Amino acid sequence: MKFIDEAIITVQSGDGGRGCVSFRREKFIERGGPDGGDGGRGGDVLFRSTSQKRTLYQFRYKKKFKAGNGGYGQGKQKHGKNGRDLIIEIPPGTIIFEAETGESLFDFDGPDEAFVAAKGGRGGQGNKRFTTSKNRAPRFAQPGEPGETRELRLELKLIADAGIIGLPNAGKSTLISVLSSARPKTGAYPFTTLTPNLGVVQNEWGEPFTVADIPGLIEGAHKGTGLGIKFLRHIERTRVLIHLVDASGIDREEPLKDYVTINRELSLYSEKLAKKPQIVVLNKADLPETDKAAESFRAALKDEDVLFISAAAGKGIDKVISRLIKILDREKQ
Repeated sequence: MKFIDEAIITVQSGDGGRGCVSFRREKFIERGGPDGGDGGRGGDVLFRSTSQKRTLYQFRYKKKFKAGNGGYGQGKQKHGKNGRDLIIEIPPGTIIFEAETGESLFDFDGPDEAFVAAKGGRGGQGNKRFTTSKNRAPRFAQPGEPGETRELRLELKLIADAGIIGLPNAGKSTLISVLSSARPKTGAYPFTTLTPNLGVVQNEWGEPFTVADIPGLIEGAHKGTGLGIKFLRHIERTRVLIHLVDASGIDREEPLKDYVTINRELSLYSEKLAKKPQIVVLNKADLPETDKAAESFRAALKDEDVLFISAAAGKGIDKVISRLIKILDREKQ
């Protein structure tokens, strides 16, 4: 299924039903008087977040959504049927914006949240409502109010406890596959992953937590270069970052080059993002000569406790999980 994380749609609430002009007519009852009922209200358009949804794929082809109209009022003071509400289910992490102004309307930061995006029109009153001492037989009723029409922009930001970042081919997809039950496509070439992957990490030290594999960032990502801003926003909701560096690609002359490149892109996109706690992890310890590269990296980055692992061989994974849990527990306090 294609990962869709942005969509522009039009929603329309239901029109209110018109009120009824009616007079009571029964045998042996003269001048029964007005008895027109009110029209029903139009249905609302609501968004509801659910864990059953992971993308905005449903909006790829369907762009217009309309709630039910209210029924007309009837004689004998019968109220028109209320229009059916339209409930649109979306994944947690979705933000709803007014498309034209860019105003943020609601941020679904968890499941089972609801937001009324368009209220249904009020039903019109029947002629019974307009009876007065001076006008005992009103021959008019109200029309129903029209519903609202709004153009909305939906943006999805994945909600994950930890996000794996790094240059293309650093081994992010392999790492998430050994950390969790996620099974992303992997390959020995850059940009294998074109969509974020989300997995749940089960562990013996505490509660399960979620981890997201963010597709490869490159220099200029904050401007949209490569996969760019499309995936930078998915890192914003994470609580801790796993900064994965390919140890086999470390330049002995500039060992921190890749590390600095990614951090620069984070800070240029968002200072808040750049200040998130990071776990620095060197990957591909199973390849020859990477131990020497790791030494030069650690020497250059003296203030960080750098982990050295092999995601492909499953080496050092427990240390990554343990470090993540410590930081996540600290962030909860």
